[in-house]
Amino acid sequence: MSTAETTSDPASIRLLGGPTVLIEYGGLRLLTDPTFSPAGEYPMGPLTLTKTADAPVAPSELGQIDAVLLSHDEHPDNLDNAGRAFLPQVPQVLTTTSGAQRLGQNTRGLAPWESVELPRPNGDVATVTATPALHGPDGQDVETVTGEVIGFVLTAEGLPTVYISGDNASLEVVREVARRFPDIDTAVLFAGAVRMSEIFDDELLTLDATRAAEAATILDARRVVPAHVDSWGHFTEDRKELVAVFESAGLADRLHLG
Repeated sequence: MSTAETTSDPASIRLLGGPTVLIEYGGLRLLTDPTFSPAGEYPMGPLTLTKTADAPVAPSELGQIDAVLLSHDEHPDNLDNAGRAFLPQVPQVLTTTSGAQRLGQNTRGLAPWESVELPRPNGDVATVTATPALHGPDGQDVETVTGEVIGFVLTAEGLPTVYISGDNASLEVVREVARRFPDIDTAVLFAGAVRMSEIFDDELLTLDATRAAEAATILDARRVVPAHVDSWGHFTEDRKELVAVFESAGLADRLHLG
């Protein structure tokens, strides 16, 4: 099936490398954190991130995108140059409140737990609710160092609830999401076990495989989609390690690797 084709699945999900995921939800086509630039080196302040693989599709191959769900705009592994150039082509970009100020144009900032309704083709609506995301260790002043980050929950009458974690390393955040949304069907978890010696003494900046498995259990999600586990050199765990941990935890049947 090509990326431009529709599907009868009410919440179809396709991984497009790194944090970029195409979600078809009740007739809407949503894209997370667009990263379409070629492999190469991308400066981030005093650091340089290395993209190790080209995107499997070009933006022109995606077809209509109704909205971009952008967890944050400050890091090239979540919004690279080609992804940034793609944003003006979509009707709406939902992101952090500070990111919306930086990006302007068609962006709308959402604070954690703030919601917006997107009209569906059948006349109903889908609700996008921003969730907190902690891009670093609990108990630290994370936003000052790694910036403001959000995740998202998708809900609509008659459709499964979908959670997109964004770059979150905190299981406390996951627990709060589960308390507010106890019926999550599908969890798109940004993993990869990102660590950097220059930031928080090598503590996790995103979920590792063990925490992703714990998050799946906390959320009691029927389906878990591991994103943010490939295409960048600073991801210290890949999909293979995550699959092994899920198998050891008896959760392999929940994984969706498409």
